[in-house]
Amino acid sequence: MELHFTKMEGIGNDYIYIDGIHQHVPLDKEFITKVSDRHFGIGGDGIIVILESEKYDFKMRMFNLDGSEGMMCGNGIRCFAKFCYDHHLTDKKVLNIETKAGLRIVELIFDGEDVIGAKVDMQEPIIQCSLIPVKYEKETMINESVYIGQKEYRLTAVSMGNPHVVTYVDSLHFDIEKIGKIFENHYMFPQSVNTEFVEVVNDHYLKMRVWERGSGETMACGTGACAVMYASYLNGYCKEKATVELLGGKLEIELKDGHIFMTGPATTVFEGVIKIEGV
Repeated sequence: MELHFTKMEGIGNDYIYIDGIHQHVPLDKEFITKVSDRHFGIGGDGIIVILESEKYDFKMRMFNLDGSEGMMCGNGIRCFAKFCYDHHLTDKKVLNIETKAGLRIVELIFDGEDVIGAKVDMQEPIIQCSLIPVKYEKETMINESVYIGQKEYRLTAVSMGNPHVVTYVDSLHFDIEKIGKIFENHYMFPQSVNTEFVEVVNDHYLKMRVWERGSGETMACGTGACAVMYASYLNGYCKEKATVELLGGKLEIELKDGHIFMTGPATTVFEGVIKIEGV
């Protein structure tokens, strides 16, 4: 069996996008990990599948590099919307997209007739520990002192449809793989966690690195950038709007009427066909 795919990236957060409306897409761990492998497959942080939705314009399912299914992907959903428009699945410029984290509304950004990015209503951030989820004795975790791997961190926990924990550092030059794995597998996070390490430049500019559950360090994480902005707002480090710089580029994050809005680019890298042996 052959599958048509499109490799896309949003500030370096790259996924393999597959039309699951007109093709049958295997969603088993073996397939996902094989095609996501950067040496033996197409290569990416995982795969994202475009499906029909009973309630909205489309349904997005995203899978991490290790084959686990994620709730949401901020960079991925911008590319998802571009894919739908570019492949003539819709002519709408504002899309209602179903995700495992709920509805996300995506407004496409154009340069002439070309889609170059999108603005996403990421909905309301969640800070109740029981809903993130985080095992913690208080209702919220905002700038709380916690020991992780025998070191003290000040942590702020936020869900943007998936769990995030944010901590602040003086420098982003450190061994993220070692500490990232400890955060990811810590008992305090029963569904694992995405960890953001943040350097505050000023009250409207933040720099970060991210360790994503199931994928390790990635070039960018859209939901992570939203969590960083909101955590920084709660801690008094930034105002209602901030630029968040990640390894792959910058995102504009804004808090408005209780919702988080994320604006950033969406880029097609290449298209191709992959043959699935034995199918």
